[in-house]
Amino acid sequence: MTEAKTQITGVDPADFIANVEPERRREEANVLDAMFRRVTGESPRMWGTTIIGYGQYRTTYASGREVHWMRTGFSPRKAKLSLYLMGGYCDEMAGKHRDALLAQLGKHSRGQSCLYINKLADVDMGVLEELLLADWQAMSRLFPED
Repeated sequence: MTEAKTQITGVDPADFIANVEPERRREEANVLDAMFRRVTGESPRMWGTTIIGYGQYRTTYASGREVHWMRTGFSPRKAKLSLYLMGGYCDEMAGKHRDALLAQLGKHSRGQSCLYINKLADVDMGVLEELLLADWQAMSRLFPED
């Protein structure tokens, strides 16, 4: 198995968040951490140096590559908040629901499994929480815990 470059570390996510700059981004990271904890019921772990992840799963791609990764998470980067929402990417039904929610979210951009937000004030926080919950449910359905 080829190990992913980004692995779980022993860094405490609270310590990481306490050092996030600028202050506004640190405050947003605390808001997101509380939301992710509430929705997932999981305590966060640091993945690499900048990603706060909740839960984890293992899967094997069609190519045979095995993957160990977080179920969901975020990174409070200076330029934008990066949210890792794999459920809508992995599941067609969840993807359609995700697209409907994204249309209501507010100002954002996205990659395949990433949602980028400049600042939380740009989005509807209720829709963001619904999006996170739908994604968490899709990941739990696709990759049940052992």
